[in-house]
Amino acid sequence: MDAALRQFVRRRADNDCEYCSLPQEKEPLTFHIEHIVPRQHGGDDSPENLALACQHCNLRKGTNLSGLDPETGAATRLFHPRQDVWAEHFTESEGEITGRTAIGRATTRLLKMNEDGRLELRAGT
Repeated sequence: MDAALRQFVRRRADNDCEYCSLPQEKEPLTFHIEHIVPRQHGGDDSPENLALACQHCNLRKGTNLSGLDPETGAATRLFHPRQDVWAEHFTESEGEITGRTAIGRATTRLLKMNEDGRLELRAGT
């Protein structure tokens, strides 16, 4: 992955994590260019398969493609930043992210979007 592609992904995301919406400026560690579908599952380096992710979201997502919906217990695919609309699956109030759909709930739970001080960081944006 070359520097131009990395810069394209950052600009497209407006330097915000495409999962939890944390702005890069609020986090001292540089955000990762994340493979939405991991290489081990056939993902590639195309722009359609790349997302900007804070280290919290990227490390928790890892190679997962799904998680459990805490409401139903059903295995559910995770939020896909290139195919899904964030506002359809999540709401945010005072920094707290809540899943509106099974996809949103499973993603919020797996990525622990409201832990590790991220809620406070987002609330200050």
